[in-house]
Amino acid sequence: MKTKVFTLAALLCCASAMYAQESGYKFTTVASQKATPVKNQASTGTCWCFATTSFMESELLRMGKGEYDLSEMFIVRQKYLNQLEDNYYRGGNGNLGQGSLSHTWKNAFNQVGIVPEEVYHGINYNSEKHSHGEMVKYINALGSTAVKMKRRSPEYYKLINNLFDTYLGELPEKFTYKGKEYTPKSFAESLGLNMDDYIELTSFTHKPYYQKFSPEVPDNWENEQMYNLPLDEMMEVADYALTHGYTVCWDGDVSERGFSFKNGVAINPVVKKAEDLSGSDRARFEKMDPKEQREMLAEAYKFEKPCPEVNVTPEVRQEGYEAFVTTDDHLMHLTGITKDQNGTKYYITKNSWGTERNTFGGYLNMSESYVRAKTIFLMVHKDAIPAAIKQKLGIK
Repeated sequence: MKTKVFTLAALLCCASAMYAQESGYKFTTVASQKATPVKNQASTGTCWCFATTSFMESELLRMGKGEYDLSEMFIVRQKYLNQLEDNYYRGGNGNLGQGSLSHTWKNAFNQVGIVPEEVYHGINYNSEKHSHGEMVKYINALGSTAVKMKRRSPEYYKLINNLFDTYLGELPEKFTYKGKEYTPKSFAESLGLNMDDYIELTSFTHKPYYQKFSPEVPDNWENEQMYNLPLDEMMEVADYALTHGYTVCWDGDVSERGFSFKNGVAINPVVKKAEDLSGSDRARFEKMDPKEQREMLAEAYKFEKPCPEVNVTPEVRQEGYEAFVTTDDHLMHLTGITKDQNGTKYYITKNSWGTERNTFGGYLNMSESYVRAKTIFLMVHKDAIPAAIKQKLGIK
């Protein structure tokens, strides 16, 4: 276990050094926590599961349980079943998309347990990588048919389970792992993970601070409530966690032009003002929607060296959320903190897009300004929350 973790860290250091020479960014690690190898969600919208699974695997490393490779698709299957149930009772107005949030992982884990990746790969079709496009079309067809018929027959349930068996594989009732027999439930119990220990935090001004509310994003189809913190305190939690042995599950917007997985950085640069435009540029600008306008005003991102970034206040953050330029796009896993040559803070971020598409072996560095502006929510272990903030939230 230790060999694998340290080997990954060494590779990331080498990649960082190479990238710094090529791009002009020079990063110095401030804090780094253990993580399992990068995976690839491939042609699926299951980042929520890959990020949360990675987070839980780091929790097991932190707890001294050893290195585990847990099955994402075991959890994803139960999530689809839960969505179909929710959609039926909403008369077909539920969310049957591939996305979800971290609490979906927790809810499925409590329902059905978990299994190792080697027991349930979740690829039972002719592909080396995950691909859910076709399966999801059938899920939607079966779900909408049941709603139209206003009933779910025994045959409906057989069709649903046969669909998942066909694409993802049959569920194991029992399995042997490292010489011991388990059920999915008993294996989950053996891990020692308590889902009540994991807290989701957000920060928006349209709801009271230090209270819970349900963020208004489509992937929160379970209407889960999260603690609302002032922005500085939400960031304080992230920093405290990453410098005290914990990691952070992150959800936010990756649609900005300042987000470049290829280059291994996400930045939030200061943009031009509309009044700086003239002639045809100004005319074209006035016909754009707000998001297109923001992209046009942004400076050309060549990612050659650090540049001035936006000072993100709660008001700036809220403006982005209410203008729908800060959206719930993607979940990733924060595993550390680094700084560039100018002293700007970045969050070391493990993605789930494989290792070949960027120079950091599947990782990237998101600037503090970017994270302040573009975070939808964070999930941490409750002990990763500073005591004063826990007290304000009433968490014991």
